[in-house]
Amino acid sequence: MTFKDRLTRLHCERSEQNLTRTRVVVESRQGRHFQVAGKSLLDFCSNDYLGLNAHPKLAQASQQAIDQFGAGSGASHLICGHLEIHEQLEAEIASFVGAESAIVFSTGYMANLAIPQTFLDRHGLLLEDKLNHASILDAGQLSKAKMKRYPHCDIDSVERLFTDSNAQQKMLITDGVFSMDGNIAPVAELDEVCQRNDALLVVDDAHGFGVLGEKGGGCLQELKIPVAGDVLMMGTLGKSAGSFGAFIAGDSSLIDSLVQFARPYIYTTALPPAVIGASLAAIETMRDEPWRREKLLSNVEYFCQRAASNGLGLATEESKAGLRSAIQPIVVGSAESATKISQHLIELGFWVAAIRPPTVPVGTARLRITLTADHEHDDIDRLIQAVTSDEIQKLMGDFV
Repeated sequence: MTFKDRLTRLHCERSEQNLTRTRVVVESRQGRHFQVAGKSLLDFCSNDYLGLNAHPKLAQASQQAIDQFGAGSGASHLICGHLEIHEQLEAEIASFVGAESAIVFSTGYMANLAIPQTFLDRHGLLLEDKLNHASILDAGQLSKAKMKRYPHCDIDSVERLFTDSNAQQKMLITDGVFSMDGNIAPVAELDEVCQRNDALLVVDDAHGFGVLGEKGGGCLQELKIPVAGDVLMMGTLGKSAGSFGAFIAGDSSLIDSLVQFARPYIYTTALPPAVIGASLAAIETMRDEPWRREKLLSNVEYFCQRAASNGLGLATEESKAGLRSAIQPIVVGSAESATKISQHLIELGFWVAAIRPPTVPVGTARLRITLTADHEHDDIDRLIQAVTSDEIQKLMGDFV
């Protein structure tokens, strides 16, 4: 069998299992509505939780950064690409999340790859939640440390794995908000276990940053756990901040170690000024317009109430701390069912992505619904009405 024959067979198998991935071409800016194939769709799957993507301040700041610093950064951070505007953004992020220091990466994927590679060697132990984001799992597999995955949010298993290990360095990495399930990790309990076992706790708060916390600093801020000592926070700037890129925040000694040893940081060109300018404006707007986060959380609560009153089962419940995230999935079951329901929702004017294996376990294909500050209660009512309609309920019944 030739190389191309093998690929053709794999593509055919994926198609037969309703797992083919396709790219949807969006013809307008991101927002409450966007246009696909000339059709306006009400978007319920964006990660632009605060609606900052289309904020005029971000566009203006981006243009100003280009005017001052040019289109690109010119080099990696350690050559001559670390511009004044990068330094300013890192200081603003550190202040916003309450950390001593922060470092900006090109993507969340690269930030996560950097962490275990920087802080663990072959004598180290890395614990990961089984439902961690793919970038975190890849980071563990590519590191020299011994990686073990514990059952989802299982504190007892974490304690046992640490106790049974004689590793010289120990680290635990978890999503703060799990991206496909929407539930929130038991971060306070994990922090206690890590402290007892002299382990570094790393929280990937990509979906909590901007959403949770008294000022939007994320789940650590919400739970009043300082981003200090043996705690590191990773966050992204392409979701709630409406821009692009990622950061790691923590004590200065840890952040400096990333500058010295993190290959995904050292050996790549620094983010362009336009992106950094937009991110700076986003942090400022998150501070100045707290109503966006308040409205988002109100929309989340309203959606959950309306779903419950209409008998619509959600995969996510409140955390022990009484928190809800902006991600509220409906588990359908089969990939075929999820795909057909998503297509039917498009016909009704809604964009709700079908999430299928291998992104989620087999038999748990789902509609990943996300709420944003741009949504109105009427939008939510219309979505609930559509999802609970006889046509879609029949599709669910046919395949679940």
